[in-house]
Amino acid sequence: MDTSTALQMLKKKGYKYTGKREQMVHIFEREGRYLSAKEMLEYMQQEYPGLSFDTVYRNLSLFEQFGIVEVTDWSGEKKYRLACSPNSHHHHLICTDCGRTTAIDLCPMNAILGEPKDFQITGHKFEIYGHCGECMKS
Repeated sequence: MDTSTALQMLKKKGYKYTGKREQMVHIFEREGRYLSAKEMLEYMQQEYPGLSFDTVYRNLSLFEQFGIVEVTDWSGEKKYRLACSPNSHHHHLICTDCGRTTAIDLCPMNAILGEPKDFQITGHKFEIYGHCGECMKS
């Protein structure tokens, strides 16, 4: 997803287009990795010194609600990244050092369950955590 698509999604849902929301999406796009709310606040405070953690967290929750960001949890902390294409079902390898992700273009659920009888799957999550090549070098 890119910045204009994300902001259009907010606009379609009746939310204001604000500089702070745009900045947050730009940061996700630039970083290309999972970020904590605290990391986002640190990046945002360069341009918005009085910005509160609550404002960042409320916007991240809004972005999550509308599918603008994907959320994972590691070490007891939520981390966010700009969502991939909503039309593409895939999972990720996630580097726990830098937060970078690599898409896995297959779904392990197909091998595990196939189509379960008398049950409609509406969602699932599969992530693999480890260390990317760049982090292993350093």
